[in-house]
Amino acid sequence: MRALTFLASRFVAGDAVDDAIGAVRALNADGLKATLDNLGEDSLTREQALAAAEENLAMLRRIADTGVDCNVSLKLTQIGLAIDPALARDNLTRIVEEAARLKNFVRVDMEGSAWTQKTLDLFYAVHDRYPNMGVVLQAYLRRTQADCRDAVARKARVRLCKGAYKEPADVAFPSKQDVNANYDKCAAILAGAPLPAFATHDDARIEAALKSCDAAGLVKSDYELQMLYGLRPKRWRELRGQGHTVRIYVPYGTHWFPYFYRRIRERKENLLFVARNMFE
Repeated sequence: MRALTFLASRFVAGDAVDDAIGAVRALNADGLKATLDNLGEDSLTREQALAAAEENLAMLRRIADTGVDCNVSLKLTQIGLAIDPALARDNLTRIVEEAARLKNFVRVDMEGSAWTQKTLDLFYAVHDRYPNMGVVLQAYLRRTQADCRDAVARKARVRLCKGAYKEPADVAFPSKQDVNANYDKCAAILAGAPLPAFATHDDARIEAALKSCDAAGLVKSDYELQMLYGLRPKRWRELRGQGHTVRIYVPYGTHWFPYFYRRIRERKENLLFVARNMFE
């Protein structure tokens, strides 16, 4: 029996990797790229962390076997960071080694602010040896402009998003206007990084990022625009039709509730946005 409710099924591609591969095929047919995420975080045991790592390895192999245009996104707490940083590093290394063998790419997602520095420390420790990986930075955090400058200096590939975790005001900007302003400033910094990815459904943020890329002398193949599966599919296709590289974040798995809840909990406009998209 499928574990997804009607509402979540709009934004989650299915329970298993083959469900997600089917969704990716449909995206590819429209000229869209994808990244797969096996939902889940905060593994509590070594066995859970190892199982999550094996799922990511299997995901990379299914992508290679099926030939879909897709990479992988993962969270470090899912592969053991909360249990043992050495375990997480070993799991991450195995995953990026397999991705390199298969000529693919791994994106390390960002989690709540308690994990930001630990995530960046582990990412850079592995990135120095395996450049076929990138990281996510969140514009709502006050520290992120500095993290963007560091990423540019280290030649790291970054996906910039707004952020979806609840944070105190001394850590994150509480107002939408301040988050938007910081997103634009961070996007301008990241125009100097290799293949930056701008993840947002906000047209004003997209336009600001495109202006920054243009000012930096980038062409459309030098950056990506990224959006979430199920949100604004008409806009995906419009941007792709304009010649932009568009990548869709495709989550799958039975642990969908935290993912879905974060997107409607933090800001009332997120709930309204999801509601509008149900009728697009």
